[in-house]
Amino acid sequence: MQYFTQHKWLQFIALLAVFFALVMAIDPTTGGNLWRLQENLFWLLPDAVNDSLKYLINDFWVVDIYDAELDLTEESTMMKEFTRTLSGVVLFCINLIRELLLGGVKTVVAFTSWDFVSENEWARIPALPWTAVAAGAFLIGHYLGGRNLSILAGTSIIYIAVFGQWTPAMQTLSFVLVAVPLSVFLGLVLGICAYKSKTFESILAPLLNVAQSMPHFSYLIPVVVFFGIGDHAGAISTVIFATPPMIRLTILGLKKVSPEVLEAGMMSGCSPRQLMFKVLIPTARHDILIGVNQVIMQCLAMAVIASFIGARGLGYDLLVSLNTLNIGEALELGVSIVLIAVVLDKLSLAWANKQADYFADLPFHLHHKYSLAFLGILIFTSVIAYVASVLFPDKSNYLYIIAESQGFTTKDFWDFIVDWIITNSYQSVQSFNFFMITSILMPMKEAYLAMPVAATLFLVAGIGFIIGGLRSAIIVTAFIVFIALTPWWDRALITAYMVTFAVIISVIIGCTVGVLCSRNKQATKVMLLICDTFQTFPSFVYLIPVIMLFGVSDLSVLIAVIVYATIPATRYTVEGLRNVPQSLQEAGSMSGVNRMQRLFHIELPLAFPHILLGINQTVIFSLFMVIIGAFIGTDDLGQLIMQSLSQANGMGQGIVLGLCVAFIGLAADHLIHTWAQQRKKALGIA
Repeated sequence: MQYFTQHKWLQFIALLAVFFALVMAIDPTTGGNLWRLQENLFWLLPDAVNDSLKYLINDFWVVDIYDAELDLTEESTMMKEFTRTLSGVVLFCINLIRELLLGGVKTVVAFTSWDFVSENEWARIPALPWTAVAAGAFLIGHYLGGRNLSILAGTSIIYIAVFGQWTPAMQTLSFVLVAVPLSVFLGLVLGICAYKSKTFESILAPLLNVAQSMPHFSYLIPVVVFFGIGDHAGAISTVIFATPPMIRLTILGLKKVSPEVLEAGMMSGCSPRQLMFKVLIPTARHDILIGVNQVIMQCLAMAVIASFIGARGLGYDLLVSLNTLNIGEALELGVSIVLIAVVLDKLSLAWANKQADYFADLPFHLHHKYSLAFLGILIFTSVIAYVASVLFPDKSNYLYIIAESQGFTTKDFWDFIVDWIITNSYQSVQSFNFFMITSILMPMKEAYLAMPVAATLFLVAGIGFIIGGLRSAIIVTAFIVFIALTPWWDRALITAYMVTFAVIISVIIGCTVGVLCSRNKQATKVMLLICDTFQTFPSFVYLIPVIMLFGVSDLSVLIAVIVYATIPATRYTVEGLRNVPQSLQEAGSMSGVNRMQRLFHIELPLAFPHILLGINQTVIFSLFMVIIGAFIGTDDLGQLIMQSLSQANGMGQGIVLGLCVAFIGLAADHLIHTWAQQRKKALGIA
């Protein structure tokens, strides 16, 4: 018995044996609540959530509002007035930035009227020439990261302009330039409050866990109800999605400030406010700027998804192209989104890593040389563009803005390539598709759907107990019980089957590639560069090639999920093996072990906790991508979430469905984190 309690693998085998016995014993026709929990009061939760939010919008805190234009007083609620005001402010900011980039009159109208604009042709904001923006990208890149980053930033802007994607790209950029500052500000404020109050941090932590595990689509449903549809609604949903990583990294950065720095600040006579803004935040600058980087990437990840509720830009155009299966155009749009993501990612990381020279005593023209250079270029390009429009009024002004119809395009070429690939690989692809679906995916799906509630809860509780004891068993079982009490248990099982398959394949590929690349320094650098590049791709981009080759099926979604989710498994494996102390590797070699023995008996065991964190990220990535895959046809929880977007009373259902997805991720996250911490303690590296 002692041997059994000391070896967890024996406990796990016994758990599986009991689980399979329960699966065989519980009959679907007579199992009752042991098979599936019957309809209960919990099924009314979506309606209760929906009714509560509707009451908050339509009936809570009714006030009289005077409309000066109509000269009448009408009843409204404070929530409506708040959301209306917030929407107006956000939309004004988006229009202002958009018109500075593309030109327009809406901002002028906000301060005057449409009659004033109609009567005065000059009352409009002129567009910023694309040549000026490209020059600015070159300058910013050179200032932050030198020649290579300058070339990357500048040529990316030139590509977007030349390919006629300037207008949607600037629409997307204006959307990001509003969402990012709002997310950063909220993240900083909440992060500082959590740092200063342990109670607030303990309240905030579970909310952040749920927020970061909720699928993207779940944010859209309440935002549509409270704020309507349009660019402002997309920006607000993006802010909600992008703020949590900023909060976490702000807290992390402030906590990493050494006590010596704090003591020095206090001994210098700093007040609490000065200590925060003059000492703590500047010292935590690097982590906070990494948070800004994460916010930017999260905002771009939402660019396509926000288009479901009316946000304009590249995301909306990509969505239309995918809907019409216009693969060539979708590829061009996807490349533009990726370029913006890569450029903003590299620029923000370079900003985070750039060391400020506080002791430089330079004259004004040298200290501000980049700003002065951009100002000169802006004036020069604007004058040239204006002169060209005057001299050639009937000609297209390629120095100003290149319209989509005037830009260079390769979509016909890509459509030809796609047709050629489909024509020449149709039989082999369809054979592979048929084999995978009929021989592997469908049997696995049926096996998951044959899992009774009682047996599944027993298995989850048992795994939790084996890994983390009674506390872990209660936590993970509570997460799964919530799902079991809803009417969507079968949909959750389908989601779990897809995530399980994707995680298994992703971990096998990622860990294998990571181990092989870690053997060589050059290969490590190349692989980390590839991971960095692929991680900047918005998730919808991965759907383009799989739709092209495999059509609409579970296999298409799973291939996209595997490609997306392999990135963290590979990265964490490489970094985990790189972080194994060189002294231990040398000690192993001096003990006479060969390279394979050193890998399996020294390096992998020491890197295992780090690899587990990569597996944890793989699970979360897979879960997000499976839900997004509902766009091209699945029958999991993601499909129901998407349907909730178009239902009049879908708000409550969408939120509860989002919680179901989040709880699957949180259960896996808790188990993996607990296991990783145990391994760290066992290895003495906790």
